[in-house]
Amino acid sequence: MSDNEPREPKFRRRAEDRPDEVMDAALVLFSEQGFASTTVDQIAARAGLSKGAVYLYFRSKEAILEGLVGRTINPVVDDAFDRMSGFRGDPRPLLAEFLRNIATMMTVRPVWAIPLIVLRESRLAPGITENFRRSVLDRALPAITALLRQGVEGGHIRPVDPELTARTVIGPVLVHILLSEVFDIRPGGGLQMQRLVDNHIQILWAGLAPEREPAA
Repeated sequence: MSDNEPREPKFRRRAEDRPDEVMDAALVLFSEQGFASTTVDQIAARAGLSKGAVYLYFRSKEAILEGLVGRTINPVVDDAFDRMSGFRGDPRPLLAEFLRNIATMMTVRPVWAIPLIVLRESRLAPGITENFRRSVLDRALPAITALLRQGVEGGHIRPVDPELTARTVIGPVLVHILLSEVFDIRPGGGLQMQRLVDNHIQILWAGLAPEREPAA
């Protein structure tokens, strides 16, 4: 930019950055001391803002966490659910990609921290569980169910209950996280999310394989 070109006012650039600054500060505090123990005053102080400035962008602490889900997790799952919508064919490659993307996503600390906060704080702050369910699970289960149903109807997988099988698809991943972060039970070598997903896919595919016609 030349010296003669108008520059964007500094305060305007700063204002556009403030929601992210608030969410960044909140994520650190939620991870360090828990959602229930964190106050909006603390978030504002860490972000270098007044409490009133935080409320210009977020109506509540719960809204900040909802913003973190929208910023961090929704872009990843949105793409997966869009691809599942209206898909016709063998659902297994799409499910494998979805599960492996989750495994990859869970290696990124800012992403990984969000479901951990929800799990750890669900009893003290049930509203955050409701927000996460609405943003992620209420979309994941119907999308996977529809994908499996068309797979059954097309003969690509054996006749299974699509709704229950959708829970089977995502259940082991959720339980694996629960065992690790709530009960402190992990396999040798740490979380091993990618290995868990690969093992899960191997077992799941064996259960979904189309039934063979009996030999004549």
